[in-house]
Amino acid sequence: MSSDTYNIEVQVETQYVEEQSLPDQDRYVFAYTITISNRGNIPARLLTRHWIITDANNKVQEVKGEGVVGEQPHLQPGEQFRYTSGTIIETPVGSMRGSYQMIADDGVEFDAQIPSFTLSIPRTLH
Repeated sequence: MSSDTYNIEVQVETQYVEEQSLPDQDRYVFAYTITISNRGNIPARLLTRHWIITDANNKVQEVKGEGVVGEQPHLQPGEQFRYTSGTIIETPVGSMRGSYQMIADDGVEFDAQIPSFTLSIPRTLH
């Protein structure tokens, strides 16, 4: 399987949502905006997602489900899909990683990896 054929790139931007967070109750809310780009040369649909969310106490939440934000985007080569979602952890710093399970128009199923990224309230990490 050529990496040029099935090539989904995932980029992430994060933001601390201070107005929804309650630090004195160990509730830290983060928004993340994902851009999924089809860099391959065959169309593909996102079927499911799998997230592993870890806080600074090594508490792990695993999230699996269909699609993203209620959609299963179908991306032509060169197309992008962008969405924003969120998560809540119990510490001011944490991380997320995971994968999207994709199916190409030729029937091949493959995983698009979501590289690990940091969730951090401002001025916590230097």
